[in-house]
Amino acid sequence: MLGQRPIEMTAVLCGLANIALIVRRSIWNYPFGIVMVTLYAFIFFENRLYSDAGLQIYFFAMQVYGLWNWLNGRADDGRIVVLRLPPRQIPWFLLGGLAAAAAHGSAMAAFTDAAFPYWDGAIAILSILAQYFMARRYLEHWLLWILVDLLAIALFLAKALYPTALLYGIFLLFSAAGLLTWWRIVRAAEATPAAAAGR
Repeated sequence: MLGQRPIEMTAVLCGLANIALIVRRSIWNYPFGIVMVTLYAFIFFENRLYSDAGLQIYFFAMQVYGLWNWLNGRADDGRIVVLRLPPRQIPWFLLGGLAAAAAHGSAMAAFTDAAFPYWDGAIAILSILAQYFMARRYLEHWLLWILVDLLAIALFLAKALYPTALLYGIFLLFSAAGLLTWWRIVRAAEATPAAAAGR
């Protein structure tokens, strides 16, 4: 495990750069994200966190998709346009996420030697939704990342992955800042048509 420390620290640094650039709505977050998920696939597999290891494959694909979607969703200033998740879709995502988390955790418990199958599985499913929402540029992805960060901090502390637990603690702070920043952007965008209509 000690031999993983340089790899883990590199992944941590890439993760910090990634989320800082996401908060700023910079498309340059994606190169750092691609390196981060590649390294974490190895780290999690070695620590028998198989849900998280497999999740990195999905993350890699979503990094590529997100890069394409952000390239095609930029405003005149080069930053991406923030969208809201359609309200009618929220119950479906919630129900689907709960069912998927329960099924995934059960499968991991039955067929693998996963250390914390249900805990790990819940993080995996929430992360899948959050990553998809982020690639789609939905404001609500920050809410899911906050929940993921809280669950992940406790899990990684239990597995003695202390640099990664610290990273997710910093992710939590960035996620809160990102939620506030993107919320202000959405509010400003919603207020602009109203102000124009009043003139």
